Amino acid sequence: MDKATKAMTAFTNKYLQNTGTSLCTDKSVPAVVIKGLAEHKVALGAPLCPCRFYEDKEAEAKDGYWNCPCVPMRERHECHCMLFLTEDNPFAGSEQEIGYDEVVDFSKGMS
Repeated sequence: MDKATKAMTAFTNKYLQNTGTSLCTDKSVPAVVIKGLAEHKVALGAPLCPCRFYEDKEAEAKDGYWNCPCVPMRERHECHCMLFLTEDNPFAGSEQEIGYDEVVDFSKGMS
């Protein structure tokens, strides 16, 4: 799980830079999302968006539409999870990086 969390943290930081998006001012939001993406990466083999309900997670992961970055994010810069925020979002902060230790600390107690 640590390896997947580190990988998803690194992916998030790179994608933030590549898209010019920012993290939420409350870093617990991206931390929990990153942890959920890592859990799905381990369990499903793909970083399925953890912020949605799925009847069949395996089928959704295989389909790829909601795998991070999801199609709405890639096409319109719309992130349902509030992981990648555009500057016009009222919750967008100025930071484009989150550390692995922050992810671990802020997501403690999440199973």
